[in-house]
Amino acid sequence: MPATQPEQPTYQELVQQNQLLKDELIHAQRLTSMGELVGTTTHEFNNVLMSVINYAKLGLRNKDEAARDRAFDKILSAGQRAATITNTVLAMARNRSTGIGPTDIAPIIEETLVLLEREMQKFRIDVQTDIEPDAGLAQANGNQVQQVLLNLLVNARQAIGADGGTIRIRLTANQSTNTVDLSVQDSGPGIPQDQLQKVFEPYFTTKQGPDETGKGGTGLGLSACRHIIEAHRGRIRVESKLGKGTTFTIRLPQASSADESDSFESDRIAAAK
Repeated sequence: MPATQPEQPTYQELVQQNQLLKDELIHAQRLTSMGELVGTTTHEFNNVLMSVINYAKLGLRNKDEAARDRAFDKILSAGQRAATITNTVLAMARNRSTGIGPTDIAPIIEETLVLLEREMQKFRIDVQTDIEPDAGLAQANGNQVQQVLLNLLVNARQAIGADGGTIRIRLTANQSTNTVDLSVQDSGPGIPQDQLQKVFEPYFTTKQGPDETGKGGTGLGLSACRHIIEAHRGRIRVESKLGKGTTFTIRLPQASSADESDSFESDRIAAAK
């Protein structure tokens, strides 16, 4: 008897399989991002603890009251920074919802920079922010936007390299497109035009594996970023010139009054349960 030919999957089954693989890829990137975030936070806490220990030793050794007061001031400053880091991480942990609603992007920028402050200083990166006061609310999931921003900032820092440079973050309201626009611009070497169209493809990377901080090199980051932003009904685009640097721009839908009312009503119902 002739061997039975295996049944070919239908078009719908292929679409479902393709979506499943995409979801698994995004999940893998989220786990990678969480691991990088834990590493960054641990490194930040280690720096704070070393400051506390060193200035405590200095205060114990020095009998001069003025020197002790200076040591106490440094310890207080380090403790306040530790509290800021803790509050930032706790805020991220609390906001694990996958829901999308009216979201203020400005605090997300500030919280992300808290986590990357020492890393940027170590690599001599001058981070500049240009946040429009009336940028308004975006229809977004804060945690997911922060994941995208964290990825873009780390990529920008890596692109600049060891000689240091500048990263500029801009947040504006775009009335012509009814979007909230968030851009990350670096002063790195830029991306060649033949590679520019590939940067959002899964597993495409120009890096030679993770850097000394253990970040990057998988080629999953920008692919996941595009998936997240498009799930928000937004857009992410890239512009780059060799020798001038690269700019990634995210466009998220502005939150309307109806969106804010729906979000308030959902929160009220959830709180009542």
